[in-house]
Amino acid sequence: MTDPIATGRTVLVVEDDPGVRNTLDQLLRFEGYRVLTSADGQEALELLDRQRPDLAVVDVVMPRLDGLALCRMLRRRGDRLPVLVLTARHQLGDRVAGLDAGADDYLAKPFATEELLARIRALLRRTVQPGGEDRTVLALDDLTLDTAARQAHRGPHPLDLTKTEFDLLELLLRNQGTVLTRHQIYERIWGFDFDTDSRSLDVYIGYLRRKSEEGGLPRLIHTVRNVGYTVRSA
Repeated sequence: MTDPIATGRTVLVVEDDPGVRNTLDQLLRFEGYRVLTSADGQEALELLDRQRPDLAVVDVVMPRLDGLALCRMLRRRGDRLPVLVLTARHQLGDRVAGLDAGADDYLAKPFATEELLARIRALLRRTVQPGGEDRTVLALDDLTLDTAARQAHRGPHPLDLTKTEFDLLELLLRNQGTVLTRHQIYERIWGFDFDTDSRSLDVYIGYLRRKSEEGGLPRLIHTVRNVGYTVRSA
């Protein structure tokens, strides 16, 4: 049965292993997605100049241009295409490297197809469709976030946020005065809970703090120990 989220959506698969690439192609088509494929990051960049997918599933280790380099190049040129990175590495540092390169999520190989599809659905649910939402500006002190324009500022200075960073900040600002637990945040941002030892949320909170506190600005995103996170006035 076709997933309703897949209707009209296109996924770009960037994977150098022909067997894995073909398997992902068939799996996603079976779920109802349109699929584009590339054998490496350089080929993907050339394809993106001609076509516009809704999401990219990108392997890390590839010839010519690897997955992390591809992410960095996309973000440097202002492309906010949602990216799910696939990696055979299991060390936290490798996962953080993917997120730091601009990826929105990561999945370590080998993975269950159900989890891959769940993460794709979660990223696509967070994709703002033009004209699909009313303009709302959320604010806390000098921090503002325009949900329709997908722009955030600290005072007059724009914050260069990835899709996941923006969504996380929006969730916190929409729940001012409430402490959101780690489980609640994982469920509402990623669509499901991660393993209990996952550090993905902490990594993203660190990125948001670094960007929103640049120049010594006071902290607005606070940790509530053993519970979760909240935003409050400095």
